[in-house]
Amino acid sequence: MTIQLGQIAPDFEQDSSQGRIGLYDYLGSSWGILFSHPKDFTPVCTTELAAVARLAPEWEKRNVKPIGLSVDSPENHAGWAKDIEETQGATVNFPVIADKDRTVSTLYGMIHPEADPSVTVRSVFIIDPNKKVRLSITYPPSTGRNFNEILRVVDSLQLTDTNKVATPANWQPGEHVIIVPSLSDEDARARFPQGWKTLRPYLRVVDLNAPAKAAE
Repeated sequence: MTIQLGQIAPDFEQDSSQGRIGLYDYLGSSWGILFSHPKDFTPVCTTELAAVARLAPEWEKRNVKPIGLSVDSPENHAGWAKDIEETQGATVNFPVIADKDRTVSTLYGMIHPEADPSVTVRSVFIIDPNKKVRLSITYPPSTGRNFNEILRVVDSLQLTDTNKVATPANWQPGEHVIIVPSLSDEDARARFPQGWKTLRPYLRVVDLNAPAKAAE
């Protein structure tokens, strides 16, 4: 199964490191980051789970709940969590799904037989409060994920959901954004009283933090 952007994320109930868990119940009205690992006790994944754990204040600030997954048992997860704490100095503070029967992996297309039919690839899904999938990325086994980039995407999605803007390449929070082409100049004046810079009719750049221009 291929999960596409805009689709409703399939709900599931599965064992985890924090007991039986349902995706929708766990997320509630929060955003979610669902990310899979090939298996427990693997070196790159060990660093990734620690990285996500250290970002707990950032997830909380954005109303995001992370949830990991691998195809091992809850008992394996418990032993792995000890290794992560001892080697990385971080406590796993979010659930890790124990997808031993591969129910969730199959539901989300996390097993790529041409890569390895026995384990999951490194998938990432961002799920919004309406349970829609807003991002999906697949990483190769040898490359650890950049979770600061995942945070950046969440910031972009949350900003663009509430403003008629898009974020440009390499955008960081607080930087200029782009007014969407579907918004007319007339409507843009009402939304962006601070004004904007027109580079092309389809490329209008605005600073959302700038003060409104004084009436002439």
